[in-house]
Amino acid sequence: MDELITPRLRLRRARADDIDALHAVLSDPSAMRYWSTLPHTDIARTGDWLDGMIAATPEASDDFVIEHEGRVIGKAGCWQVPEIGYILHPDFWGRGLMREALTAILPRLFARFPIAAIRADVDPRNTVSLALLKRLDFTEVGRAARTWQIGEEWCDSVYLELSRR
Repeated sequence: MDELITPRLRLRRARADDIDALHAVLSDPSAMRYWSTLPHTDIARTGDWLDGMIAATPEASDDFVIEHEGRVIGKAGCWQVPEIGYILHPDFWGRGLMREALTAILPRLFARFPIAAIRADVDPRNTVSLALLKRLDFTEVGRAARTWQIGEEWCDSVYLELSRR
């Protein structure tokens, strides 16, 4: 199954022609504030990122592009199982779309992979993401300081897990 359909979203595999829409997300400073890299300053960087997403093996990855009303607005899933990751264009924040996407993806991950838990690494300043994961029954399992250097800034991590039921 390479596609998931929710009431408002279509979650599908990435394609090369998604580059412009994904660049609009990955070049946006607000969207990238708590991402693991600086915003993409050129489309070639987004192309490299997209190539990696497309080439990821199904044995290690289960990642989806998020479409809303026919427009690519972000991505959600595991580029490297069992680590969940997601990003959404700021124009679509506050509508419950990421919760809707993850609600479809999480059961699929447990069905496809023999994993005990799905993990997340979140910047503690990203209170919206922490609240979302809590609503999805993730629990905090640890914290660490200075785990990511993004540009000149060191960031901390909150580690969360969703255990298999």
